[in-house]
This record gives sequence, C-alpha cells and structure tokens, in this order.
Amino acid sequence: MTAGPAADPAISRHRLGTQLRQLRLARAMQIAEAAAEVGIAPSTLSRIETGKAPARSGYIRILLDLYQVTDPAHRHALTSLATSGQHDDWHAAAGLVPAETLRYYGLESAAARIQAVATDVIPGLLQIPGYAAAAWHAACPGLTSDDAAALAGLTEQRQKAFDNGAHRLHAVIDEAVLIRPVGSAEVTAAQLDHLARAATAARLTIQVLPLAVPWPVLIPPFTILTFPDRAVPATGCSVTTDGRTAFTARPAAVAALQAAFDLLAQAALPREESADVIGRLARHALTGPPAPGPAACVA
Repeated sequence: MTAGPAADPAISRHRLGTQLRQLRLARAMQIAEAAAEVGIAPSTLSRIETGKAPARSGYIRILLDLYQVTDPAHRHALTSLATSGQHDDWHAAAGLVPAETLRYYGLESAAARIQAVATDVIPGLLQIPGYAAAAWHAACPGLTSDDAAALAGLTEQRQKAFDNGAHRLHAVIDEAVLIRPVGSAEVTAAQLDHLARAATAARLTIQVLPLAVPWPVLIPPFTILTFPDRAVPATGCSVTTDGRTAFTARPAAVAALQAAFDLLAQAALPREESADVIGRLARHALTGPPAPGPAACVA
C-alpha cells in the first residue's frame, strides 16, 4: 500500500516504520538479517521501524530492494516519508528533554484528537508560562532558572502547534490538581483563571473529577493520541517512573486506555459544571482555601 503525504516528521517516521516492518515480515526476514544487509545495527533498524529515529534515504533504497518493492510509486512514497521524517521542529530542545518526550511532542502536534487524564499537574497544552516553569522546576529540582524558562518556552511551542491545527483536546483533571499550588499564589490564581476561560473554548472539553467521587479506575496519568490519517494507529502515552515517555500502539492496550478514559469522563463533572468549579477555585486562589462548592457535594 502506498503512503500519502504527511507533513509532520513524527507521523512520517511512524508511518514509514510501520510499513517497513510489514514489508520485512512479509518476506519472513529477521530484523538482524535485514539490518546486516543495510550495514546498520539491529537496534538502529528497530528504532526506524518503531518511528523513534529518522531513516536515511540510502537505507530505504537498500531495504526496498531487499523487500522486492518494485512499484515506482510505492518506492517514491516511502522515500518521501523518509525525507519528511528527517526534519524535526523540536530538535532545538534535544538537550533539555529526553528523545522520547520530543517524539511525543511531534505526535501530539499531528494528532486530530488528544485525550488526557491529569492527576499531578494541569496538562501542558493548558498551562500558562509561569505555571509551566514552576511545574518543570518541581519535576526537575536541579533546573536552573534559564533551563526552566526554556522548557516553559517549549510548552508554549506545543500550544502554538495546537492553536494552529485542527486538534481537539478532551482533558479529565483530578480536582486535587486544581487545589494544589504550583508556583506562587499569583501564578496559581492566573493559571486557574486561564483554565476557567479555556474551559469554554469550542475545541476543548475540560472535566473535573471531584475529590468526593471515587475513582472508577486507578491509573497513572496518560494520553491517547488519535490521528486524522487512519493508516496511523491511535497511540497511548504515559510517563514511566524514571521520567521517560512510554508509547503503545497495540490495539488491545490502546482499547484498555480508552475504556479507562471513558469511565473517568463518565465519573467527572460535565463540561459546564467543571467550568463553574474551576472559576470558583480561581476566585478563591488568592484569598485562602476554597469555600465548599459543587465538586465537594457530588456523590
């Protein structure tokens, strides 16, 4: 099957890797055997097949010969994907965050729908710069102020990619995330005010999971990315205990995450009530603990 154009480097790498793996398996060839023909390590070919690394056009030509792909249109499409996958808008941040995180940013920018469950901090796409810098400081206490500012700028870059696209974001946020201060009282209040206004945007669905409501499923924070190109499988993303981003595109694993997200969304407050709760918390952020409100009364 030929591949259509894909502007985002992460998606190009993802699509290319998936098709190369399918071609290799169709020839009943082990990854070590194919890698030896190209003259690269099996681990390098594995990273290409999983979309974690770009592929040189020369590698692709050798692999297509090896896999006996003779159709000119198919060869051109896969070579074009390799070329597209070599350009990455996130390369400037390579020294600040792990490669897996940069891969996530690329996939996020290409997703049509983003579903996120937040249990520790407000999702990055909804953070203001001061909150983002404070969150990065909390996650990496050894950061310098300059590095925290640079990482906050990276968060803003993600937001611009979201604003310039046709993405939709559905976030389920634990109420504890909204109550717990991140940064100064002024930063926390400004963040809640921003979130309250964002909760009414057409492309955003923000739901609050009240503290008084039992979690229907206990699960760490995660994100599901769904892409406009149906040839690209939905991908589940989570952060491991060592701070790295883990990915899965296995249908069963993504379906399990989707089922968990649906349960949490059903247990959370509706969109309008969530906006009211966030607004109330924003108004009280500078004056002390929030007064009892709807979130504390929902069973």
